[in-house]
Amino acid sequence: MKKFAISITALLVVFSGSALAEGASEEKEIRNHAAIGDTEAVLHLLDQGVAPDAANQFGKTALMNAVETDSMDTVVLLLSRGADVNKTTAANCTALSLASENGHSAIISMLLERGADYTVTTRSGWNAMMTAARYGYVDVVEQLLFKGANPNTADRQGRTGLMYATQKGHSEIVSMLLKNGADVNTQDKSGATALTIAQERGAEEIAGILLDNGAKSLVVRY
Repeated sequence: MKKFAISITALLVVFSGSALAEGASEEKEIRNHAAIGDTEAVLHLLDQGVAPDAANQFGKTALMNAVETDSMDTVVLLLSRGADVNKTTAANCTALSLASENGHSAIISMLLERGADYTVTTRSGWNAMMTAARYGYVDVVEQLLFKGANPNTADRQGRTGLMYATQKGHSEIVSMLLKNGADVNTQDKSGATALTIAQERGAEEIAGILLDNGAKSLVVRY
């Protein structure tokens, strides 16, 4: 009887291990199908009981993969089936921050509608609006500001969305941020302001916009 009991235990361990391996395989499948926008395959896996928030070793989920490839139908499906819109990766990225990096304005609207937290910052200290400002996505910046995003949030270097928009030459975003309360004279940890960044890059148009909005032309750099 003792030997038989041990055999049953061993079989349970084997079956349990097989079930875990199968589950891990299906979780990988749902992420892969989401990444290519195969909504039908994602639906099938969800119906089989695969968790919509199953993440890989870096914390990436099916929703995040769908967002990165602009697969709107898959994003809508995953959200409707309970995917966590604010789940974070190991680097503290969310579906919203990834969408902001890629400029997917329609998907961003959907994520915001479903409660995406635009205040979350990545490990580098960037939130969705700062990211969109850096990459020049006017529509995205406008959406986030309308929702209430703070234009003065700074990253670990003390740089704001205004500074990044200036650095990258996005004059329309510079004007938009200023109209929505961005502090024109904020200094980063090196003492730079948006104006000194514009002057160093020879961005005369942006420098003019900053000066018209109260930028101080003489700032001491440390």
